[in-house]
Amino acid sequence: MKIKQYDLVIFDWDGTLMDSIGKIITCIENMARALQLPIPSESDIIGLSMTEALRVLFPQGLNLSASSVYSQPQHPKNAFGQGEDDQYQQMRAEFKAQYLHLDATPTPLFAQAPLLIDELHTQGYQLAVATGKARAGLDRVFEQTGLGRYFVASRCADEVHSKPHPEMISSLLKELNIAPNRALMVGDSLLDLTMAANAGIDSVGVTYGAHSAEKLLRAKPIALIDSPAQLLQYL
Repeated sequence: MKIKQYDLVIFDWDGTLMDSIGKIITCIENMARALQLPIPSESDIIGLSMTEALRVLFPQGLNLSASSVYSQPQHPKNAFGQGEDDQYQQMRAEFKAQYLHLDATPTPLFAQAPLLIDELHTQGYQLAVATGKARAGLDRVFEQTGLGRYFVASRCADEVHSKPHPEMISSLLKELNIAPNRALMVGDSLLDLTMAANAGIDSVGVTYGAHSAEKLLRAKPIALIDSPAQLLQYL
C-alpha cells in the first residue's frame, strides 16, 4: 500500500542499512574488558552518540565498581587521575581500536539495502543519513560501501545533538529546504523514531535491527518493515 508522497527519505545507518549492531555491542564489551570495567548489561543504546552511550553504560566513568579496590568517594578526577571528559575519551579511543583493528566481526550491508537506495535514487527521492556515528565513521563506511554518492546530506552525532533530539532532522530539512510533511525517517531503534516524532516528520520502523516491532510501535511509525526492500511497497 502506497503512503503519501515524500521528497526526502532520511535513513539511520547502523541496524537499518548496515548489519553492524552485533559488532558495536561486541566492541563495547571488549572495550570494557580491556579497561577492566564491568561488562555492561544495558544494551539499549544503539542510536546514541558513542559518548552518550558510554555515559549510560558506564555512569562512573573509569571508576571501578563499589566493591573494587578503588571504592573511594567520587571526585572530579577518577582513580587514574583523569577528569571525566578524559575518561570517556579513553573509552572512545579503546572502542575505536576494537572496532577498526581488533575485532573481526563482519559488518555487511543488509542484502537488499544497496538495491533499495539505488531504486529510490532512480525514482527521484532525495536521500539523507542521520546517524549516531561520528563523521569519520560515516565517511569511512560511505567510501567502503560505495553508497555515499547517493546521499545529498548527512548528520552525525558529533556534529549536532544526539538522538532523540530533533536537531539532526531539523537541520537537514533546513539545509535541503524540505517541509516536515515531505520528509520520512527510516530507522531500527526507538531513538530514531522518537527523533522523527520530535521533529514533526513521519517514520517507518525496521524490525530487523536493534529493536522489536513492539518497541518501535511506541513511537507510532506509519509502517513497520521486515526487510529493506519492503520500503518500496510504501513509497
